[in-house]
Amino acid sequence: AAMELPPSSYPASRAASLVAGYACYRRGGPGRGLALRAVRRAAIQDIDDVGHKYHLELVLEDMLDKDSTVNCTAEVLYHLGNKNIAPDVQFTIEGELKNTDEADNVFYKRIKSLEKELVAENIPDSHGNVSPEMEPIRLLAWVASGYVIWQNSTENTNFRLAQIKHVKQVKRSDEYLEFDYMILLHEMVSQEIIPWQMTVLWHPQHGVQVTQDSRQPKHASE
Repeated sequence: AAMELPPSSYPASRAASLVAGYACYRRGGPGRGLALRAVRRAAIQDIDDVGHKYHLELVLEDMLDKDSTVNCTAEVLYHLGNKNIAPDVQFTIEGELKNTDEADNVFYKRIKSLEKELVAENIPDSHGNVSPEMEPIRLLAWVASGYVIWQNSTENTNFRLAQIKHVKQVKRSDEYLEFDYMILLHEMVSQEIIPWQMTVLWHPQHGVQVTQDSRQPKHASE
């Protein structure tokens, strides 16, 4: 039987932020990022010899339009003792996410038409600002970091994308856009800031793929 948890409890909010990251990875892009707005309900179930299963009801918000929210129900299974298995996450979004086809195509054409590959750093800057033309680049990193967070989460972690230290576009001969990111992930429990490298592919029809990612040594971001 599942035991109710206070929605504001640490275990509930850690599982909920994992769901938000995973949902963003599955449903986001340069025109849409999803973030956790609130945890409505949470329960935990102990499954013998398997692990803990969380049952959650959440509210997710659109990062570009904070007034635009959707409800989400989810289950997260953290596997016992095995650090190398990503948690199982299942989620259902109720209601419609905003259509981003137009924004996606504008961004795609803009990047495709650049004379030189895009290079940028420190997004957001030290004042927390993101220029409008870098917003899709930031959202793409947010979505891709959802994959990294999902793959590396345990019941005792809560990762969040803190900053893009560096991003550079990689020339490709096919129709995909490719970006090489160095990001900083903030692990909220230990308060560690972890540099992480990720290679991200995106195409308006095919969504976001993280083809490669690796945790970097501390000094890599300096």
